Amino acid sequence: MTTCTRNGCTGTIQDGFCDVCGMAPVGTPVVPTPAPAPVSSRMSMPVSTRTGRGSRRGSTRSTRSTRRGRLGAGLVEVPPVPYRDPASAVLADPEVAEHKRFCGTCDTPVGRGRDGKPGRTEGFCPKCGAAYSFAPKLVAGEIVAGQYEVLGCIAHGGLGWIYLAHDRNVNDRWVVLKGLLDTGDAEAMAAAVAERRFLSEVEHPNIVKIYNFVQHPDPRGGSMVGYIVMEYVGGQSLKQLRSERDSSGHLRPLPIGQSIAYALEVLPALGYLHGKGLAYCDFKPDNVIQSEEQLKLIDLGAVRRLDDEDSAVYKTDGYCAPEIGDETPSVDSDLYTVGRTLAVLTFNFDYVGAHRDTLPIAADVPLLARHDSYRRFLRRATDHDPDRRFTSAEEMAEQLTGVLREVLATDDGKPRPGVSTVFGAERKVFGTELAGWPAPIQPSALVAALPVPRVDTTDAASGLLASVATDDPAALIEALAHARPSTAEAKLRIARARIELGELDDAAVLLEQLRQEDPWDWRVEWYRGLAALAAGQPAQAYGYFDAVYDALPGEAAPKLAIAAVLECQDEFTKAAQFYDIVWRTGHAHVSAAFGLARVLLRQGNRTGAVDGLASVPASSRHYLAAQLAAVRARTHDRDPAEIVEEELVEASARLEALELDAERRALMAVELLRSAHGWAAAHRGRADGGVVLGSPLTERDLSRGLERSYRALARLATDKRQRVALVDQANAVRPVTWL
Repeated sequence: MTTCTRNGCTGTIQDGFCDVCGMAPVGTPVVPTPAPAPVSSRMSMPVSTRTGRGSRRGSTRSTRSTRRGRLGAGLVEVPPVPYRDPASAVLADPEVAEHKRFCGTCDTPVGRGRDGKPGRTEGFCPKCGAAYSFAPKLVAGEIVAGQYEVLGCIAHGGLGWIYLAHDRNVNDRWVVLKGLLDTGDAEAMAAAVAERRFLSEVEHPNIVKIYNFVQHPDPRGGSMVGYIVMEYVGGQSLKQLRSERDSSGHLRPLPIGQSIAYALEVLPALGYLHGKGLAYCDFKPDNVIQSEEQLKLIDLGAVRRLDDEDSAVYKTDGYCAPEIGDETPSVDSDLYTVGRTLAVLTFNFDYVGAHRDTLPIAADVPLLARHDSYRRFLRRATDHDPDRRFTSAEEMAEQLTGVLREVLATDDGKPRPGVSTVFGAERKVFGTELAGWPAPIQPSALVAALPVPRVDTTDAASGLLASVATDDPAALIEALAHARPSTAEAKLRIARARIELGELDDAAVLLEQLRQEDPWDWRVEWYRGLAALAAGQPAQAYGYFDAVYDALPGEAAPKLAIAAVLECQDEFTKAAQFYDIVWRTGHAHVSAAFGLARVLLRQGNRTGAVDGLASVPASSRHYLAAQLAAVRARTHDRDPAEIVEEELVEASARLEALELDAERRALMAVELLRSAHGWAAAHRGRADGGVVLGSPLTERDLSRGLERSYRALARLATDKRQRVALVDQANAVRPVTWL
């Protein structure tokens, strides 16, 4: 035996751990042992899976952290859950409810009462004869392994009773002992060993820590029983937080922002496990605890190697992926459980019955009808086809963060800007030209304006693409024509160049090649959408962009593209919804503000159009264009009799506040004064003292203002004919006088 090398410890190393302090020796890595099969329980049922599939991808006893958690990702306030005093968690009368008693071997109900008599907590299964026991094996005051003093039971899980104790050898810190459902069940013992193995490898702030693994005699027959020793996490599980009921007795869903914050906190922990080649397998609200402002993933009993095709698998009905049972767990099946958990937390539905592996339609769930991006996120996360799901916890978290920003902005109107990791900025703000504004958008104009996907830096051609110094499509094609290797990024860039040149057939060939190489690459759909726009087919482009939206529900770019093609098809109500989502969430895509104003004007909502344009920040280089468009929006294509005096005064104040060159100011003044003059003619003597560009709202005063503006333009004109025409217009509007 080896003496423990930790400072002050007198123990010896047995089975890789010290028999006194319970820790691994300093500098000695824990070598994992082969994982045996876990046992069954009613809620977490094992399924034999041998068929693999190739996926595409305070107190001195307290050890709780005092640091402020990052729960909420800086976007949403999550109510802290008070740290629960460990002693208060001990159950006065620990008992497993009869409806939760099932045989650990064949899953038959056992221990049920009859004829008014309570069921037995220990006995034998009437179907298979296996022994069962639901009675606690440890009692208060009992010392386990000469180190852990038991205080009592605090919960019952799939593998048996969970006990609270304190470690007499390490400053009396609180610990949890997790025992077995049935001490006579060899498979259950093996499951505990498996959990010890995986937990001992794991070190993550959002995953419960394991301290030790010990054995203690069973009081029934003296056989040794295994116990896992882990940290005590005081708080409430997400299942407990979700258990409140409203006045009608229905379960009250958690706020969507809070629920998403929980998922964003736990996804890095799952990603950490996946990076170590492990699948969690049984993620659900029961297995996540919030303590103060931190989240912990607990109960790693179902964890297994991703390449393990022989061991039984734990799953929970209503949460597990539908393929589990025929195929092995994978990264995407883990992420499926996150999607299902989010759905269960945020709205009520029959997730273990009618919708065991489906989602209800949006018409039946107001939350999904209100937040379409969230609906699409859940749909991708829980798609029946594993290849259509998210490929990594990181990708899922990125899209979910985008969805959270949108949800919060939709609910309170405050922008939550963020930077996309998959799309660049819009290349050109479309629809800002003042001349003729608001003119209809042409589909072909969108090709050079919409954002494009960022280059994958892991692609072999990424360096070459970064070094190409030309924006000319023909020159770029020539530079990339002989690129070796001809990678996906090189082909995509050439396809984009051909689309910009109008060589749509050649672009289609390249995109089809990429589709054959990777049927799940959403970038192919994006460029097909651009090609459809170049061909003047916005309806076809809509289908492609909608597919990208399905794949990337947290991104603004596909929503901006959808809004634009809807506008091209005169579907102004739908276009306004998408433009509003993009602009409300963040002000990075200024095209959305102008687009929203255009379609709202088409619907007669001038106030909404002006408000949208006015929200373009002063830091934007399109601020001036937005302010001028807001001035024009008050009077454009409008019967002067319908204009309200306050609108003219507001437009005047906006125009006067701008720093404009003389010609542009005179042009805008002519436009506004003409509308004001028409208003004055229709509302004779009914002005309320308003002034437009220094002229009171009377026909005579406005005529003089118009005359001055026309003469100012005439002085600036460089063409003689134009100058004469402007002087003629000034004379035409000049009020009649005796002089």
